[in-house]
Amino acid sequence: IVNEILRLNEDPNVQGLALDLPESLYSSKVLNAVKPEKDVDGLSDVNLGRLVRGDAYDCLVPPTACAVMELLEDLGGKTVLLVGAGGAVGAALQCMLQREGAATLSCRWKAPQLQTKLLHADVVVVGSTKPDDVPGSWIKPGTTIISYSRDLLSEKHNYGRQNNHAAENAVGSLAIAMRMQNMVKNTERWIQSQQYRKWDLRCLKLQPLSPVPSDIEISRAQRPKAVDVLAKEIGLLTDEIEIYGQTKAKVRLSLLERLKDQPDGKYVLVAGITPTPLGEGKSTVTIGLVQALTAHLNINSFACLRQPSQGPTFGVKGGAAGGGYAQVIPMEEFNLHLTGDIHAITAANNLLAAAIDARILHENTQSDKALYNRLVPVVNGVRGFSAIQLARLRRLGINKTDPGTLTEEEISRFARLDIDPSTITWQRVVDTNDRFLRKITVGQANTEKGFVRQAQFDIAVASEIMAILALATSLQDMKERLGKMVVANDKKGEPITAEDLGVTGALAVLMKDAIKPTLMQTLEGTPVFVHAGPFANIAHGNSSVLADKIALKLVGEKGFVVTEAGFGADIGMEKFFNIKCRASGLVPSVVVLVATVRALKMHGGGPNVTAGAPLKKEYTEENLQLVADGCCNLQKQIQITQLFGVPVVVALNVFKTDSPAEVDLVCKIAKQSGAFDAVPCNHWSAGGRGAVKLAQAVEKAANQKNSFKYLYSLELPIVEKIRIIAQKVYGAQDIELSPAAQSQVDCYTRQGFGNLPICMAKTHLSLSHQPERKGVPTGFILPISDVRASIGAGFIYPLVGTMSTMPGLPTRPCFYDIDLDPVTEQVKGLF
Repeated sequence: IVNEILRLNEDPNVQGLALDLPESLYSSKVLNAVKPEKDVDGLSDVNLGRLVRGDAYDCLVPPTACAVMELLEDLGGKTVLLVGAGGAVGAALQCMLQREGAATLSCRWKAPQLQTKLLHADVVVVGSTKPDDVPGSWIKPGTTIISYSRDLLSEKHNYGRQNNHAAENAVGSLAIAMRMQNMVKNTERWIQSQQYRKWDLRCLKLQPLSPVPSDIEISRAQRPKAVDVLAKEIGLLTDEIEIYGQTKAKVRLSLLERLKDQPDGKYVLVAGITPTPLGEGKSTVTIGLVQALTAHLNINSFACLRQPSQGPTFGVKGGAAGGGYAQVIPMEEFNLHLTGDIHAITAANNLLAAAIDARILHENTQSDKALYNRLVPVVNGVRGFSAIQLARLRRLGINKTDPGTLTEEEISRFARLDIDPSTITWQRVVDTNDRFLRKITVGQANTEKGFVRQAQFDIAVASEIMAILALATSLQDMKERLGKMVVANDKKGEPITAEDLGVTGALAVLMKDAIKPTLMQTLEGTPVFVHAGPFANIAHGNSSVLADKIALKLVGEKGFVVTEAGFGADIGMEKFFNIKCRASGLVPSVVVLVATVRALKMHGGGPNVTAGAPLKKEYTEENLQLVADGCCNLQKQIQITQLFGVPVVVALNVFKTDSPAEVDLVCKIAKQSGAFDAVPCNHWSAGGRGAVKLAQAVEKAANQKNSFKYLYSLELPIVEKIRIIAQKVYGAQDIELSPAAQSQVDCYTRQGFGNLPICMAKTHLSLSHQPERKGVPTGFILPISDVRASIGAGFIYPLVGTMSTMPGLPTRPCFYDIDLDPVTEQVKGLF
């Protein structure tokens, strides 16, 4: 019984649960198994406690107790005796009678003082069958007597039997009506719970220290709220979250259906100038901005961030949780594994890679008939096609469902994909920076019968499945995109997809949990979604569409959702507008462009910087000329933003080595160059309080006229779209395609993929293809060495120059500093 109750507790289609059990089964264990909010009989300890405390709105009162009270009037000053009335109903009656001003006594049938109490009672409420040895003469004339028993609510109660218990029948009928009233109350509550609710967020207090401790020390010093508490504060229902530990939870996509009529909030993108080794702090600005909006200006806001790859975490860059007093906590959980999404992508990606090579092997070593018999085997005497095989037959124009009716020619067409190994574009992936996997040879074992080919590993976040996760708008959309992924061509030059290999359903199963965004929180207790993590130089570099869409509903019409695009505005922001916004249909309200005085000095011709080495005096002493020269990159990025018609606010991350004159100069130049506003920020050292002026500027900019537009039409030829990005965004004179790149463009155009957006794979360290060229390079020809396609994700990606999709480890990786305390199990050394 308890197991069935627990199952019904979790059924979102059940709003109330009534128990109709034999008397012997009404144990505390059974009664308290029912969720208080579904307990229409009001018998659980929680509901009884709420009644005693006076929380009439929150509690459900036992229907029998309500029925008894309905029959009694003018109780003030009267003495009411409860006889044989125990359990939750008896306790509820005592509480309700006392509240009406009655003097309430309780007694068992066998109690020695029963006769005396009966003689003095004005009202007697009987909760169980009267023993024969208790005569009616003990009750004084004129006493009101009401009898009830637990089976009054049972359908088995025989109300037509011959007896004189009219009052008992009245209680029974009323109790059924009162239970219905509880059910109505519950349903009304459920309907209200489905509506958008105003946030009731309790922000966490910060006490910033100086000097600022390490990121992990700051993270560990703040105690995060339990994630279920955070979820309730922002209007998520209990059945809309799946909790992972104490501080993380997956959010189910059903929320989008529940809040489909709720207007979206404002949509803010954080981008940056061309990055340098000195760092610009986009993630830190994103977190600082939402902390300022919610914890200090009382405006609902949500940060939407990418999940960091473990490659950079253990390589050279470190984590991506923000920094200082503007970060996601717990930062070690954010940076390590999280809820396993990247592992799911790795498993799905490599399953597809294994399927490709296995299919080639089996086709090379079997006849058409043997291949067909193994693909469509007899199981328990029955032979049939699977659903995905029937779909393949329909694509081939073979409208048959009986495996025995195919002709030899149809069998051959169905069973053989005829993959051309030289055209395979699908690579295996691993979430580690491993340079020695950039080129490998597969199939060297004797069991692979001489099928040897050169291949490679990419880093996991470069997988097309990661891009699909980031761009999918629903589970169905993700499944369709997975099926469309082109992995190779056949020997006739036609594309081979994951659907052709029969693996789409299996990929969707591996990704079914990964599609749900992960809820976490900032240092000040404001909500964060962490979801998807494509790199911006070799992919489109933005967190998921689904996280943004859910957050926009949750914040409400006046709230803000702040998301981040990877690397500089020329890369991450351009892809956000031209790829992500096309997929989502969402229109951004404001762009926040992040810069630092130190990085601008490097763009102005400052000396090179080596990670870990002391900064040269040009970066630690005031140098207005170097700052002014470097602002050319900031001006260029502002101009790029203006191409899309969105207001831009410059956020200047302030360091202690920046002079007031340098800060003022950057802000002045930014405003002169078309920025709506330019604001110095100190959130790294002060938390949200240090970004309040930025938040106010963003709020004002969001109310400006927005004339958002895409940079190019999808109907243009592939080469022309590449040229527009190169010339208008990067500032190139023109583009130059290698013969291989031109051949691929012709192939994709012939295959019908020419109307997809462009995702440039280019160095992030310069507007040009040459990383060492800082500032604003001009007059260069952008070389396109190759062109590839992510058909499932929905874009063509040209490779500019030599772009590696597998990073390597430096001489001294981050892992030298990372350790685990075996006693406390605390992680050390992450940053």
